[in-house]
Amino acid sequence: MRKGIQNLENNENKNYKIIAVDDEQGIIDSLSIFLKRSGYEFTGVTDPTEAVEKVKKEHFDLMILDFIMTPIHGDKVVEEIREFNKELYILLLTGHKDLAPPLETIRRLDIQGYCEKSDKFDQLLLLIESGIKSIVQMNEIKRINDELKNTNDMLEKAYLESIETLRYTVEAKDTYTKGHSDRVSAYSVLIGKHLGLPEEDLKTLELGGLFHDIGKIGVPDSILLKDTKLTNDEYSEIKNHPSIGAHILSSATIFKDIIPIVKHHHERYDGHGYPSQLKGDKIPYLARITAISDSFDAMTSRRTYRDSLPLNTVIDEFEDCKGTQFDPELTDVFLDILRNHFDEIKAIREKFK
Repeated sequence: MRKGIQNLENNENKNYKIIAVDDEQGIIDSLSIFLKRSGYEFTGVTDPTEAVEKVKKEHFDLMILDFIMTPIHGDKVVEEIREFNKELYILLLTGHKDLAPPLETIRRLDIQGYCEKSDKFDQLLLLIESGIKSIVQMNEIKRINDELKNTNDMLEKAYLESIETLRYTVEAKDTYTKGHSDRVSAYSVLIGKHLGLPEEDLKTLELGGLFHDIGKIGVPDSILLKDTKLTNDEYSEIKNHPSIGAHILSSATIFKDIIPIVKHHHERYDGHGYPSQLKGDKIPYLARITAISDSFDAMTSRRTYRDSLPLNTVIDEFEDCKGTQFDPELTDVFLDILRNHFDEIKAIREKFK
């Protein structure tokens, strides 16, 4: 009975690859006999630098590593390996406990355990078996996380496609706003790059610009397409679109970072905007950037009641509205783009005509 169980364990152990690194060939030979008898797939290496290269090229589940070696000690081996492999389970062998590295080094390098060398490998085998159990658990957690990620990716893709459809529906209503959201998105990213914002913020600006007007799907066509002056009631309807957009996006966590842009891109720096009458720094930073991009595209787009405004007029408008409608510091950055980097603006306009 016990022999049958042992055979079963040995068969299961074949699924796991162990690499041992020790500059004494005798230790490697002993470990090879011991671990192969236990059913593990074993690789032994006496040169620590060769071991690093092997771990780069091959998959191993667990490493048994001598501490005192030439030309480099075990802790240096681990340092090199951790630069490209954070998951390898590592057990450190020491000739004597007084020669073991400090505990802080073991923690810093994420060494899972160590033991003293001995003629008997009982303690080492227990550590290996414990390590394999941990590896099994971590692999299962990783598998579950991968499955969840795939499911979340599919859901996010479906959400994005649905909102994209709504966005195109809004822009299809009015030929004068064709490409508006694409341009606002691109202008916002351009401003963000000139500000030196991190990639995460640039992605939020990109997505926020694309969907900033999504709430217009809830505004009646009779108001959205009206080519004469709006009544007060009609203007109130238009002013609802940021809140409607934020509500549309609120059901999906994928959009949580862009909701402040969608809801607050019509706030004014002086507090006289909508929907929340936020003032100054109370307005979300990325929404302040999008407000500039949105206004610029409105000024430079042709409408039924006027042609697009010339660049000098646009610059004057931003100078006049600096500190009232727009964040003054962000306005200065955008004015610099208009005056000194207008080729970048032209490239965006050409791309999204």
